[in-house]
Amino acid sequence: MALRLWASSTANALRISTSGRLPSSFTPLSRLFSSSVVDGLKYASSHEWVKPDAAVATIGITDHAQDHLGEVVFVELPECGSSVSQGESFGAVESVKATSDINSPISGEVVEINTKLTETPGLINSSSYEDGWMIKVKPSTPSELESLMSSSEYTKFCEEEDASH
Repeated sequence: MALRLWASSTANALRISTSGRLPSSFTPLSRLFSSSVVDGLKYASSHEWVKPDAAVATIGITDHAQDHLGEVVFVELPECGSSVSQGESFGAVESVKATSDINSPISGEVVEINTKLTETPGLINSSSYEDGWMIKVKPSTPSELESLMSSSEYTKFCEEEDASH
């Protein structure tokens, strides 16, 4: 009895509901730790993102992809000056779970690679949309961006894909 009173008074002090109903401010853990999707980027169904800029587009893998891969331990990237084609592999990511090809969401010439990933591939896990970018491409066919998903379309795509597995 004393333990129940202590738990009840502690719950009251911490403003935790003991009624069995969840407070309106409650967020399930699955939502707190779910993958993030960034507005303003375009997304491929193979889970790569592209950030179009004036003359160069930055490419990486999505938070959703890195979450499913697990801890990234090695990244293979193309050389500057090489060409990439939409939907074709340009490198690979090796994690503790598997090795996966990385497909280019757009076609163009590689003008920069993220050399930090050679020594710190885990940047893909900790900062997939910022420090974990992979390559920068000068697009050869800018209209290819129109075939990619918006952030809301990609979010829905991931939810449907996860529900089917």
